[in-house]
Amino acid sequence: MMSEWYKCTIGEITSISAGGDKPKTYSNVKSIETPIPIFSNGLENNGLYGYTDKAKIEGDTITISARGVNIGTVCYRDNPFLPIVRLLSLVPNRKKVNARYLYYVLKNTSLTGTGSAQPQITVPMISKQEVCIHSDLETQMKIARLLFSFDYKIELNTAINENLEKQAQTIFKSWFVDFEPFGGVMPDDWKMGTFSDIIDSTLGGDWGKEEPTGNYTEQVYCIRGADIPEVKVGNKGKMPTRYILPKNFKSKKLVHDDIVIEISGGSPTQSTGRAAAVSQSLLDRYDKGMVCTNFCRAIKPIARYSKFIYYYWQYLYDRKVFFSYENGTTGIKNLDISGFIETEPIVIPPVGILDNFNKLSSIYFSKIFATGLENERLSNVRDTLLPKLMNGEIDVSKVQIQTNW
Repeated sequence: MMSEWYKCTIGEITSISAGGDKPKTYSNVKSIETPIPIFSNGLENNGLYGYTDKAKIEGDTITISARGVNIGTVCYRDNPFLPIVRLLSLVPNRKKVNARYLYYVLKNTSLTGTGSAQPQITVPMISKQEVCIHSDLETQMKIARLLFSFDYKIELNTAINENLEKQAQTIFKSWFVDFEPFGGVMPDDWKMGTFSDIIDSTLGGDWGKEEPTGNYTEQVYCIRGADIPEVKVGNKGKMPTRYILPKNFKSKKLVHDDIVIEISGGSPTQSTGRAAAVSQSLLDRYDKGMVCTNFCRAIKPIARYSKFIYYYWQYLYDRKVFFSYENGTTGIKNLDISGFIETEPIVIPPVGILDNFNKLSSIYFSKIFATGLENERLSNVRDTLLPKLMNGEIDVSKVQIQTNW
């Protein structure tokens, strides 16, 4: 069995190129700055740019993030694109290696950069990276198909959850913006106000220490802005563990119905203000308590208003309202969350209406987090199989897997 496996360098089985600067001429060719680990073409909403250039890469290609916070992230691309700065493209020699199989080989390989100021992965570095692959292309495809079946189901579940989130948001807008159940007119017993009328308090975040140091002994999970998109679609996220002061944990611990807001970061096209609802389902999936980072704030709504605030907040975020509450013209932008909470006008319904909405939205929340839990289990099985398949511990010669490729 092991004679069918051999070691080689990535440079021996691929053609490697580095992305260039973002051009000014646009067309229908997609380009990406950082790889997104999915297997579809649905990347239009992930910071892509379209333009013509002779350096475009055809599909069936691997990309690797060469520097930045996503350094070492691997992605498979199945349609033409143009890589730009911070991205390496690996075009496989198809006589030696299947592209999707290579994707999983690299997912099972530690890819780290060098350099103290800004670590990066260069073309010579990745070219010399040694990997072990199976010599038979049919076996490579079987291994890739088996692992892909997990990723495909995970992507499908994620798409379902995104749709459920949109449905819940549509219901919110119908009730509390368009007043459709009430004849299109705000009922008389509703009032105008601000979020400060229905928020009990806000909590600052904490980043603590990487290791237990002095009085920093309380180990916690720390939700970051980067975790918010994952949490919103029911996934667990990849929150790091940190060590904070026990007294800080007591005052900053997140509980069911809290809402975490990203207050620092953003981009010219993405404002600060992204929000994630903290549910008991999320908390139960971690074995330690949870706080948010100091680049976030946690909102504690008054009783029964949590889901209303969450969906109202998302409604305003989608309409880019938060750009008006940001300060800082260069570098990292900061959200004036206090100013927003105290001044942005909103409608406030009575609790009787909220109880009905909470019952309905809770159905969506439950479905989203149940599917997210299934994704977590699928990911665990896939990640357990990955190294075993890559070292020949599992024989796939008799495995029959049907996929859409």
